[in-house]
Amino acid sequence: MAAEIHSRPQSSRPVLLNKIEGHSDTVNAAVLIPKEDGVITVGEDRTIRVWLKRDSGQYWPSIYHTVSSPCSCMSYHHDSRRIFIGQDNGAIVEFLISEDFNKMNHVKTYPAHQNRVSDMVFSQESEWVVSTGHDKSVSWMCTQSGRDYSGQITLLKLERNTYSTITTLKGHEGSIGALWWDPVQRLLFSGASDHSVIMWDIGGRKGRTLLLQGHHERVQAVRYLQLTRQLVSCSADGGITVWNMDTPREEAPQWLDSDSCQKCEQPFFWNLKQMWDSKTIGLRQHHCRKCGKAVCGKCSSKRTTYPVMGFEFQVRVCDACYDTVKDDDRTPLATFHEGKHNIAFVDMDPSRGLMVTGGSDRVVKIWDMTQVVGCSIATGFTPR
Repeated sequence: MAAEIHSRPQSSRPVLLNKIEGHSDTVNAAVLIPKEDGVITVGEDRTIRVWLKRDSGQYWPSIYHTVSSPCSCMSYHHDSRRIFIGQDNGAIVEFLISEDFNKMNHVKTYPAHQNRVSDMVFSQESEWVVSTGHDKSVSWMCTQSGRDYSGQITLLKLERNTYSTITTLKGHEGSIGALWWDPVQRLLFSGASDHSVIMWDIGGRKGRTLLLQGHHERVQAVRYLQLTRQLVSCSADGGITVWNMDTPREEAPQWLDSDSCQKCEQPFFWNLKQMWDSKTIGLRQHHCRKCGKAVCGKCSSKRTTYPVMGFEFQVRVCDACYDTVKDDDRTPLATFHEGKHNIAFVDMDPSRGLMVTGGSDRVVKIWDMTQVVGCSIATGFTPR
């Protein structure tokens, strides 16, 4: 059952339109049904539910289907109404939903993994289901032949009967919890437990990466809106951050290694020779987020935001770099909102400006995002 909250936007922040409650355990995925007032949810309670909005403004389940194992993830293809459900036992189950969204028929079960399916995507063009699992493997299967191809890989190129490893992307300091691929600009976005988001410019072929720090907890969901050049990221504490990616940004520098402060030349505590020669106590090493130099605490006593480099919260900078940051440089390039529940996943319908979130509190929330991401999301006008 769902409670209707608002029927129209009230402010320049996400507006909660509906709350859907009914799952008896964690909701692991939800998708908005394009061109319909409907939502599909799956959860740890082993249920697949299709919710349709009634005349009362509330969402009621038109399909309630129970499977043999907890549902860990989902991939829905609206044009064909095919839905693929990843399960805790490693299997992927395919269903076909009827045109009126009142019936769902089992099509096939794929033995994809030896353990829980963590995420997957279905490609209608190639008729492949590509999935990752807790068995540390990536599997891609042909939905027509049912054949399975697996490998221990990071970033790969898939062929019909084989694969080739492209590269391994390193940048996060914690485990990665969310990925989003933009096929138009060939950008990969990743969110991790280190509270950060990284944009990997795969299409540029220059190794360009942008670090975005605007969360206080682990990032669990990311979505890029190609039309408006905005990125939406959500974290475990309910934080929703909307990043303006249609503005010039700078790459954060690599941290430099040094045995002494690169400003005052005082030795760090492991530099025993210089400590002995100068009869001084070694200092702790820090790094300036703006220039990347290794500095001591005395030479990096200032804090500042620097949004053009992705630092929306105050970070450590050396005194010299602090003096170069002007007030205009501190202008935020992101907006921050509160979802007021643990957000483990997010789905968006850009054509209607809708967003759905959910997580361990068993509640699915539907948001109106038109006041946050701008009118261009509905009109097709791209701001410049």
